[in-house]
Order: sequence, then C-alpha cells, then structure tokens
Amino acid sequence: MSRKPKPLYRRVLLKLSGEALGGEGGAGICPNIVHDMARQISEVRDLGVQVVIVVGGGNIFRGVHGSKQGIDRATGDYMGMLATVINAMALQDALEKRGVATRVQSAIEMRAVAEPFIRRRAIRHLEKGRVVIFGAGTGNPYFSTDTAAALRANEMGAEVILKATKVDGIYDSDPKENPGARKFATITYLEALQRQLRVMDSTAFSLCMDNKMPIIVFDLFKPHNIRNVVMGRKVGTRVSA
Repeated sequence: MSRKPKPLYRRVLLKLSGEALGGEGGAGICPNIVHDMARQISEVRDLGVQVVIVVGGGNIFRGVHGSKQGIDRATGDYMGMLATVINAMALQDALEKRGVATRVQSAIEMRAVAEPFIRRRAIRHLEKGRVVIFGAGTGNPYFSTDTAAALRANEMGAEVILKATKVDGIYDSDPKENPGARKFATITYLEALQRQLRVMDSTAFSLCMDNKMPIIVFDLFKPHNIRNVVMGRKVGTRVSA
C-alpha cells in the first residue's frame, strides 16, 4: 500500500500583495479572487501545514504613492497599514466561510476587529490548526509589507516565505518585454543582489539573507499552486543561501 506524500514544510508564511486581491485591475477587493485564495489556503491547511499570512494594502492605498501626492510619508504609511487590515478581514471572512478557523492580528491596536500582535498567542493559534493573518505591517512607517513578511516569518519560526505574484518566478529580465527572458529555478541571495533582481525591497531581502530564510516566488493564479509549492514540486523560483 503506497503512502500519501507528505508536505515538504510544516509551517509557512504566505506573502500576498494587495494588488492580487484586486484581480485584473489591482484595485479594490475582487470577491472571486479572495475566495480562490481562501480555497488554495484551505487546501494547504488540510494537509496539516501551519499557515501564517502577511497581506499588503496596495489595492486600497499605498503610502509611497500618497507621499508623491503631497501626503506626509508617515501619515501615508499608516493609511496603507490600515488598508492591509481591511484586506486581512476580507480574507478571514472568505476562509471562515470555508470552515477554516482564522485569526487576524494587527500590529496597530484595534481590538474591535483584530487581536493585537502577540507572538506566543499567534503560535498557539497555529498549534490549534488556525490560520493567522498579520495586518498593519510592522506597525511602523517607512517599512514595507515585504519587510513585515520577513520579520514575521523569522519570529514565527516559518521554514519558508512563499511570495505569491502574478508571474511564475524570477527572470533575468522582464518576461513581458523580453520574450527571451530566462527564468531561474534557483538563485542565491548574493546572485539576486548582484543581478539587481527585485525579489523584495532591500530591507526585507537583507533580513531574509541574514537569517537564511528561503523565499519561493511563484504564480498564485495557477490552480493549486500553493499546494504544489508546499508539496515540494518544482514551482516558481527558490532564493536561498
């Protein structure tokens, strides 16, 4: 009798961009996309994998863009952090409609809608089989949600960061502009830096490199792709030491 294959990872951090929740236009919240994400996350949770999620807010408001329009940078970043909590609540709702117990923890205190971020409590939720979504970034301006993902992955003891995107990995040039662009199956942190490949912003990338936290960049919009990644199939691009 053949054994069922086991997931490669026990605990993962999934980084979702806000634009991904907005669907084709990348703005607002697309219910169909959110429910598809919830379906994929539920699939992985059912394998026994512990899932923590960091979600961006670019579909609603992005602090950097706001500062270009005259909004104070710190104020704009706080507005962006609040946008991530809206996205976290939308994803929580979709997951719970699928019967997946979920908790939202916010780095900015707002007890009426989310728990405050408490590391030990988040770990306890995972041990009870709940999905934990982190909102409000790091709680500080001037830091991206990529940095929040790198920070939380290390704090929570995740084994890998799964960076969900609209492309199927990292290329040596933009595949939309260059049909001959070469995709990397694996790449080291140093090679990614030398080639100036924007995997994450520099602060987030340094945090991953210093703590040897692997990153897998993959296409979220291919069916069952999160499951494929955690099962160890050759999906996307892996960045590691």
